[in-house]
Amino acid sequence: MSTVGWIIYLVAIVAMFYFIGIRPSQKEKKKQQELLNSIAVGDTVLTSSGFYGVIIDMTEDTVIVEFGNNKNCRIPMQKAAIVQVEKPATQASQSVAKANTKPAVKAEDKKADNK
Repeated sequence: MSTVGWIIYLVAIVAMFYFIGIRPSQKEKKKQQELLNSIAVGDTVLTSSGFYGVIIDMTEDTVIVEFGNNKNCRIPMQKAAIVQVEKPATQASQSVAKANTKPAVKAEDKKADNK
C-alpha cells in the first residue's frame, strides 16, 4: 500500500471515531447545559436518582428541591443531578388548549342534523 493510501486510511479512521464517539458526546453535553440553563424556581424536575420535586431556591450551581407534599422535605443538590424539567406554565397552557379545542363538524353531519 502506498503512502497516500495509508494517509487516506488513517483520516478515515479518525473521522469515524469523531462521528461515532466525540460528536454525539458534545451534542449531549450541549443539550444538558441548555436544560440546566432553562431551570427556574417553581419548575418540576426529575433527578438522576428518580425523584420528582419542585425547585424552591437556586444558586449558581446548586438548587433546593422540595419533594412530595411534606414542606419539611427540602434537599439541596447540584444542578447536574437534574435530568428532566417540566415548566408549570407549559402544563397549564396545554390543558387550556385541550379544553378549548372543539371537534370538527363535517358539512354532512350538519345536513343530517337539519333533516
